Amino acid sequence: MTTLANLNDIEREASALLEGSIYDYFAGGAEDERTLERNRAAWAEIRLRPRQLVDVSSIDTTVEILGWRFALPVLTAPCAFNALAHPDGERGVARAAARAGTAQVLSMQATTTLEDVAATGDGVRWMQLAVLRDRAITRALVERAEAAGYDALCLTVDVPVLGRRERDVRNGFFVPPGIEMVNLSPYAPAGLAEADPQSALARFVGTLFDPGLTWEALDWLCSITRLPVLAKGILDGADAKRAIEHGAKGVMVSNHGGRQLDGISSTCEALPDVAEAVGGTVPITVDGGIRRGSDVIRAVALGATAVLVGRPYLWSLAYDGEAGVDTMFEMLRREIEVDLALLGRRSFAEVDRSILI
Repeated sequence: MTTLANLNDIEREASALLEGSIYDYFAGGAEDERTLERNRAAWAEIRLRPRQLVDVSSIDTTVEILGWRFALPVLTAPCAFNALAHPDGERGVARAAARAGTAQVLSMQATTTLEDVAATGDGVRWMQLAVLRDRAITRALVERAEAAGYDALCLTVDVPVLGRRERDVRNGFFVPPGIEMVNLSPYAPAGLAEADPQSALARFVGTLFDPGLTWEALDWLCSITRLPVLAKGILDGADAKRAIEHGAKGVMVSNHGGRQLDGISSTCEALPDVAEAVGGTVPITVDGGIRRGSDVIRAVALGATAVLVGRPYLWSLAYDGEAGVDTMFEMLRREIEVDLALLGRRSFAEVDRSILI
């Protein structure tokens, strides 16, 4: 087998291993997938300015977020149905993230209970959730997350309705028998394991998610938990300010991996506006199209504290389970160390807009 050199190599391997509709579910975006494509392309368009004759014999890749020190500014994004990629699922991702010295953000729609994921060992863990039509469900998830020792909550704000994911429509995507959203199984509508002309997932979202949410939902969530809440799905500086005014302790710049509204800005393009509006008052994370250590550095230069990766860890799971996720983190760590050194920066504290051309 050819040695894998980067995350794109892992994706190619994964695409050959996954059944077609599952690959499409993970890989696909909304409508014409212009935003999906733009997410990756925009990072590559940013040129970097190196500084020479700097002592880079020691490189520090750590960052601090909300009082926690992470070995890498790379967290795993909340992706549903990890077990579709590999039986190791969310538990494997949790263990790999802990070994890498960073955090897993667990999806509300995980295929492993949040308690079982928390039981995998030490490490910082955040949980993503939504304020659903029945707020008793959301309250129950919050109480369970607190009891299990989660450290923060990430509120998804960009899914009033599900984006039109045409690969799933063409495939009539459904969840194979034996794969369940176990944290929601008492509440999820029947039929997720049945084909649907518009995808079973779209039916699920339409049943449980609330299209009538306003900023009051963020107020409410903050009022019922002792955990810090981060607002996930922000693409606008004004919205970032509103999120903080309504109690968010962090802002997550995300367009849902290009899976919601097509034709909007990439997260790379949205990040500077959000960073300017926030003005360093709360940490900012960003996801979407990040595939290289140099992309991580670009994100920090544009104002992010850290990044999240989603599809890369799903491809890594599909390729080699938990060990594949270890490989992903190691690839990114090595790239970050080399790229920081070649830029003449010894740590992320020295990374700012001065490195950008």
